[in-house]
Amino acid sequence: MSLLSQMLTGVLSITGTLSQSQTNGASVWGTLSAPQFPAFLTNNPLPNGFPWSTRGAGTTNPYKDPPDTEVTRYYTFDIERGTAAPDGYQKNVLLVNGQFPGPAIEANWGDWIQVVVNNKISGPEEGTALHWHGLLQTATPWYDGTPSVQQCPIAPGQSFTYRFKADLYGTSWYHSHYSAQYAGGLMGPMIIHGPSNAHYDIDLGPVFITDWYHKEYFEIVKEVESTNQTLWLQYSDNNLINGKMNFDCSTVTDGTPCKNNAGLSKFMFTPGKTHRLRLINAGAAGLQHFSIDNHIMTVIANDYVPIVPYNATTVTLGIGQRTDILVTANGSSTGAYWMRSNIDTICALPKQPNALAVVYYNHANTSAVPSTTAWPYTDDGRCANDDLTLTTPFYPITPSAVPAFTQELVIDEVVNATGHLDWRINYQPFRGNYNYPLLLLAQEKNTSYPMDPEWNVYNFGSNGTVRLVVNNNSTISHPMHLHGHNMYILHQGPGFWDGVSLTRPANPQRRDVQMLSPSSHIVVQYDADNPGVWPFHCHIAWHVSLGLYMNIVEQPAQITQMQIPEVVPQTCVDWDQYSAANVVDQIDSGL
Repeated sequence: MSLLSQMLTGVLSITGTLSQSQTNGASVWGTLSAPQFPAFLTNNPLPNGFPWSTRGAGTTNPYKDPPDTEVTRYYTFDIERGTAAPDGYQKNVLLVNGQFPGPAIEANWGDWIQVVVNNKISGPEEGTALHWHGLLQTATPWYDGTPSVQQCPIAPGQSFTYRFKADLYGTSWYHSHYSAQYAGGLMGPMIIHGPSNAHYDIDLGPVFITDWYHKEYFEIVKEVESTNQTLWLQYSDNNLINGKMNFDCSTVTDGTPCKNNAGLSKFMFTPGKTHRLRLINAGAAGLQHFSIDNHIMTVIANDYVPIVPYNATTVTLGIGQRTDILVTANGSSTGAYWMRSNIDTICALPKQPNALAVVYYNHANTSAVPSTTAWPYTDDGRCANDDLTLTTPFYPITPSAVPAFTQELVIDEVVNATGHLDWRINYQPFRGNYNYPLLLLAQEKNTSYPMDPEWNVYNFGSNGTVRLVVNNNSTISHPMHLHGHNMYILHQGPGFWDGVSLTRPANPQRRDVQMLSPSSHIVVQYDADNPGVWPFHCHIAWHVSLGLYMNIVEQPAQITQMQIPEVVPQTCVDWDQYSAANVVDQIDSGL
């Protein structure tokens, strides 16, 4: 009997055999003690009753008229290794303030966020850097958090202070952008309160869905970077909801301590109330299908973009994507229901694809095993998001019908002359240089990039709109992420783009991660109004390690006029000193 079958038939108890501190350190995610979130923070001015005054989800262009509350939210993150057993299998995990998943960053739209990051990683030491996924970093591109692009890594024993504006609102996450560290646990949620586009009563906060690997992330990187082709396909061991799931420890053969029935995440519904859940796919490789038995979900946002609400029984999220849903508790006050997230077995490589958590109503026995049945779902094998015709932005924006510049991109994989696997954009894999961040070079008017082509830089000059036609010449899907922008998703479909077809060009879907199906294309566009050097890459950890990444230099003339804070080049002084005295084992792209 499989682990999932044992759970569903009640053979295993819901009550975990490990404590929360053993599975997730100091984290409260996945417990009934996890916080609920307000509609907005109130320890700040409230002009016209709201931190953002009269701005509305359907009346305000978030890119042209964001508020400036003049309020700063302060955080300190200590990053270090620790031991945890999220699914019962004990392993080393990268923790933020002793927590996996890490603590929440919470702010109002228009607030400033200041985070002191202390690199306490040891055994072994590593550099690090944090990326604040989805935020535009308008006027602060140096705090985007990508080493070799906007900064040097934070050296071991050093600290770095990020300061940036919450320039969009909704749900996202922060994560390491140093090699594949986030696959080892270095991530947490970001909740930016803003205008509502649909009514709800209770905000239950983040729901992380993450594939989980028992092997250490650096070991996986070494294997996919090796010449042994039998190691190139890496299978995840489990699937977690808010950092928790059970595991069949009888399959463990390496002597690692493992405890069956470690414990599942739990959520509480109040009858008759509508609950907001903030879904975040923070995994390394697995496309996920999320559902709650017997409950219809109303989708209200994708990434940092509120959309016209629509109903669904299953929601699909690629790596890095977020979807905000509303769920009305229309069941019995003593009910218990399965929450599910299943890794797509056609589009990913899971050994155990099914994650479970439990939704209890407020008078239920919180040790009861649900007996509910999953919604029917048929996987069409396209590895795609919901159809673009379903996802209409709540605030309409019409992009330019004739972009100033169009760049065609082809994604493929190849075994190079040394027998290593490369993932490429336009036949070039990326490899960063931690000691020479591109933004700092561009600010010094150095756009010749002597390490190019392996830095894979595209300089689109002063063009005001850029269209990217991305053709996937591989049989594997890719969640494509653009930093510094929400992309207009103009089209997706099989094969190469025909050069004509567009989906709802008057108000196309906008988001910062879009699934690119196997042997297919996406057409995206962005307004080049945010000077900086912005990564565009696949968000599968092992693909970006193998080079599926490019850099976009935006408005280079304006970059030269930037006054970059001294703390940013200081990361390079610190890193130069560290790397001169220590061997930095960069065996992948670095990101």
